[in-house]
Amino acid sequence: MSRQLLAMALAPLLGLFILGIGNGFLATLITVRLDAAGESATIIGIVSSAYFIGLALGAVFNDRLLLRIGHIRAYGSFASLVAVTVLLQGLFFDPWAWFALRLIGGWATVGVYLVIESWLLTAGEQKVRGRLLALYMISLYAAGVIGQLLLGVTSAMGMTAPFMVIGMLASLSVLPMAMIPRVSPLIEHAEPLPPYRLVMLTPTGVMGSLGSGMVVAAAYSLLPLYLQRIGMSVNQVGQMMALVILGAMLLQYPIGRWSDRHDRQMVLIGISGFCVLISAAMLWLPLSTPVLAVLLFLLGGGVFALYPVAVSHAADRAPAGALVRMSQGLLLINSIGATLSPLLISPVMTAVGDAGLFWSFGGLSLVFVLFFSWRRHVRPAPMPVAPFTATTPMTAAGAELVITEELVQGALEHEHLEDLSEAVPDVEVAEPVVGPPAEEEAHITYYDDVEQVGVRK
Repeated sequence: MSRQLLAMALAPLLGLFILGIGNGFLATLITVRLDAAGESATIIGIVSSAYFIGLALGAVFNDRLLLRIGHIRAYGSFASLVAVTVLLQGLFFDPWAWFALRLIGGWATVGVYLVIESWLLTAGEQKVRGRLLALYMISLYAAGVIGQLLLGVTSAMGMTAPFMVIGMLASLSVLPMAMIPRVSPLIEHAEPLPPYRLVMLTPTGVMGSLGSGMVVAAAYSLLPLYLQRIGMSVNQVGQMMALVILGAMLLQYPIGRWSDRHDRQMVLIGISGFCVLISAAMLWLPLSTPVLAVLLFLLGGGVFALYPVAVSHAADRAPAGALVRMSQGLLLINSIGATLSPLLISPVMTAVGDAGLFWSFGGLSLVFVLFFSWRRHVRPAPMPVAPFTATTPMTAAGAELVITEELVQGALEHEHLEDLSEAVPDVEVAEPVVGPPAEEEAHITYYDDVEQVGVRK
């Protein structure tokens, strides 16, 4: 990576890292504070869902604002709004006021991510996106781990100290962006594929994205509640949540490489089945602290890998011209899942107890196993067209950042093997095959097919 490229990417990545430290433990902090105040799991789920509603709204509308006022001013505005909403939560306690503040905070937070991800998107050519994405992932996950570890330290300083620290970090994150030259990258308004087109194009990708949003949101918002209610201190809750994020950071790439060498649908089935086993272990094994730490580390690796593998599977089938819009559409599906999750799972915890979280995790994962198995029977997975890309984008710009040069080239080489005109009618593909190929014609290779592609005789 050139020095010029690193210089352009350094400021937004540093801003992301600083903001991410505070944002990394804010959801955990809010959950444990609401629980300490005696609020039910249902109320905690409702307040938690506000953040994800804000994220979804911001992902749809914030790019219009960014186009109007530019990157640097937008970043300063969004980061300042994040700081204000957090500080207000530290000043007074009211669940319904916190709901409104979390919604505004989620909307502002995704605005910050939009600035960072769109800046990285235009910082270099498509061939270096993989390296930029790797730096982005390292910054995001490292900040999350450090933030969770700070939860206990800041809570020991007093009731308002954690909110003050998060507010200060949000304000401080403006400095790197304010020091760079006044050059704003150009972006276009995102037009993701609508859900019905996505379902036609990649049912497995849609289910994987929706399910990932549900389980990841539950991990962030309701897992701290479970940990505190089984007797852990605030410091221990932060440490366990750090292990979840560390598992996501360290295991996502090995799982992705596994998906490059095997049928990605089988990998999705394996991830989902693994999450069923982890949920069963959480319900029925005697949980000492070391056992709990190992299980949560593995759980983080499983639930956070579901989305990128699902997106990679979807990209294996999509034509090159639809890759960006497909990725953006799957991100919105993921946001919908994240919004619904706390609202659906928290009443289960209220009804059956704290273990309801892992009954829900296990039940959802079992549904994924059955769905992915059915889809594999109906339509086996195509061969991977490009290496797996580990990612957790927050905005449409980040979804586009995932589309690397290798992925586009692979899609161009494979898109003539299948007719996708019904799913993406506005995208041209090279010589689509209409209907099933004749025996003497070349056809797409699936894992259940013969090893050799049929050729003309």
